[in-house]
Amino acid sequence: MTELSVPDTAARSDPQGEASLVHRLRARWPDIAERMLADGLASSAPAGLPDTHFTDDVLPAIHLCGHAVLEAIAADRELTYDEVHAFAGPVAEQHAEDRLPLPVLLLGIHGSAQALLAAAADTARPDETPELVAVGERLLNVLTNINLSVVATYAEVEQSIYRSEREARRELCAALVHGRPVAAVAARADIAIAASYLVVTVRLFAEHADAAAATLIARRRMRVLQRSFDELSATTTPLLFDGVNGVVLMADPPVGDERVHERLDALAVELTNRFDVPVYLGEIGAAPPEGIPAAVADAAELIGLARALDRAPGSYRLDDLLVEFQVSRPSAARDRLAQQVAPLHGQPHLLDALYAHLKHGANRKAAAAQVHVHPNTLSYRLKRVHELTGYDPTDPYQSRVLAAALIVARVPDFRAPVPDVAAL
Repeated sequence: MTELSVPDTAARSDPQGEASLVHRLRARWPDIAERMLADGLASSAPAGLPDTHFTDDVLPAIHLCGHAVLEAIAADRELTYDEVHAFAGPVAEQHAEDRLPLPVLLLGIHGSAQALLAAAADTARPDETPELVAVGERLLNVLTNINLSVVATYAEVEQSIYRSEREARRELCAALVHGRPVAAVAARADIAIAASYLVVTVRLFAEHADAAAATLIARRRMRVLQRSFDELSATTTPLLFDGVNGVVLMADPPVGDERVHERLDALAVELTNRFDVPVYLGEIGAAPPEGIPAAVADAAELIGLARALDRAPGSYRLDDLLVEFQVSRPSAARDRLAQQVAPLHGQPHLLDALYAHLKHGANRKAAAAQVHVHPNTLSYRLKRVHELTGYDPTDPYQSRVLAAALIVARVPDFRAPVPDVAAL
């Protein structure tokens, strides 16, 4: 993590200079902050959470608040409630939106405070007992203001009109996604139904976590996802998300605007890095309200196709997977296509040779290099494909049949469940 640059006013304000307890605490602060976070989590965090779940939100606040506290002590003044709230409030708001139980957060705060007091005692010299007591008194006052700030923030979030607006839009999104009547829901929420929506499905390919940890992880992801789409659309976006699967409805999208797709594609990559799991988006544009359920199914299918075909995390449109989407539609022809390459199952060397040939076409050297064999060996393997399937990979028409059959064979039943508002 990037170190925070804070002016060294404490050393200048303290008459004892570098010999002072406060100055030595400042010098150790990066290590102390790490210990405070670790001990706070050990006091209260549910088992099963990723090690970095709280790091991005909490550690910067510990760094900044700690420097401010030590500067105030060096200047012989108390930090006001407003000053403390500037550090504690935003973090508490995020935890409240994630529905982290308030007692869990307070236990974590006190675990961190104990780590700080222990570090101060460890840093103090035997002749600095008065200074240590003074530092302890100031830290207890700061802890009191942190507790007051956290409790007040939780109450504000619980009663927030902004939260109510999001819940109303979530309820509207659920009605549209599941094809339920929306007029009454829209009237209660005072929201106009758009003429069309860009339907975006979301899918995270993540491992299952313990129940308590999974709930916190899902709520954090929900908060991050909601804020990301609100920033993208410059409004409160109707969104459903259960921590793994989601649906976003972006009202009245500009038709054919490539920038929207580029921003969604970049967002998928950003979320992949932030959540540390592959994130895929599927886009179906300009869906009227009555067409949203079908658009959700199609967008989810695009994600399944992209994943099954080993595409990288990103945002996928119908134009990105036109052929794959069409040939994978359920039909008698699809089932027959899948049967054509069934004899190749269990023979990965033949499948690899066929994939390489279909990718490189007449360039035998490139295809052979991809599978690390001599061109003659590649030709022999393609001949075996012909013998087993009855289709000649070197024939233009028959190679297209084989390509379609491979797509169908690689694509399982990938339709993802659509989350309802009751699950959030």
